[in-house]
Amino acid sequence: MALMSIIDLKPGAKLIKDVQTPLGGILLPKGKVILPRDLEILRAFLIQTVDIDNKQTKQPTSLEFKNNKDQETDKQEEEEAKLEQIVRLADLTSFDEEYDKMIIVIKKAFNEAGTFEIPIFELRTQLAILILHIKNYQVLHFTPPSIKKEDYVYHNAVLTALTSYVIAQWCKLPSKDWVQVALAGLLHNIGNSKIDQSLLSSPNSLSDTEEEEIRKHTTYGYNILKQVKAINDGVRLTALQHHEKIDGTGYPLKLVGEQIHIYARIVAVADIFHAMTLEKPYRGSISPYQVLEQILQESFGKLDPKIVQIFIRKATQFHHGTIVCLSDGRRGSIIFTDRDHPTRPMVSVEGTIINLVAERQLYIKEVLPKQ
Repeated sequence: MALMSIIDLKPGAKLIKDVQTPLGGILLPKGKVILPRDLEILRAFLIQTVDIDNKQTKQPTSLEFKNNKDQETDKQEEEEAKLEQIVRLADLTSFDEEYDKMIIVIKKAFNEAGTFEIPIFELRTQLAILILHIKNYQVLHFTPPSIKKEDYVYHNAVLTALTSYVIAQWCKLPSKDWVQVALAGLLHNIGNSKIDQSLLSSPNSLSDTEEEEIRKHTTYGYNILKQVKAINDGVRLTALQHHEKIDGTGYPLKLVGEQIHIYARIVAVADIFHAMTLEKPYRGSISPYQVLEQILQESFGKLDPKIVQIFIRKATQFHHGTIVCLSDGRRGSIIFTDRDHPTRPMVSVEGTIINLVAERQLYIKEVLPKQ
């Protein structure tokens, strides 16, 4: 028996004691032989030491590594080719119709998570088809064609995926990351499938015990995704880290700054935006422009400020001429947006120009659809 730092831990070591998460769940069980992927899992959870049986340590041979890697690569390449063909031959319909199909697929994934394998190929295929319509998606304007309050979690997943995709583009991440970031947004709350649904939709204040149970969705989600193929570690870590805060006040690991994966930092912004603008079972929706202002305030010490600034600037800069309803009920059109105050543009109402920067008591309550 030996207590070993994960810095020195090598593949082939055998655990003689369960490795637990900070919340007390079993991360790796007693008797498990450590594989290269397990080292990544231990680092993700900031585990410092583990108990190993130094008499039973067996180093995998280079041939074993090569065979395993070759098999995994061949399978992934085969699935990628199949996905590309399906998307290329897809009988594309409208964005709204593809969006509804995406809701059906993610709903199935949530309902089956923990019991059956995540239908990752089906999810990736439909997401890829939906992304082909991304030019028709406007973050501030889009409203799901049909939405029931009880389906909030599924709409949040799909919208967070789409918004995370465009934020990744706006932040100039490599193109290979765009779909993976979207998958991270799609699956970030998959751990909620293991939480009592009455807690998630409760309009009442939760007890400390109930709040702690809900927080476990991050580790539940990571554990669901850690064996899923065709996603990268950023997707898995987003499920774990999307409630971490830049200043270290988040959960479950109280990570700070760039300890939080870039995917998780992007998804956190998209998730908060849609969590507030969508109607929930226990409260109504909030104006997108109001939400942007709240996100701007939240960015100080909580969200990644660079991502927040890019998101707000890009989401608002192409909306001159947009018809909006102000908080006092009047309707008008946006005629100018000040780069320094992107959530408070100038609005023309029946020939009168209203500067929302000066008139702080007013705000944009609703962005109205194009006629």
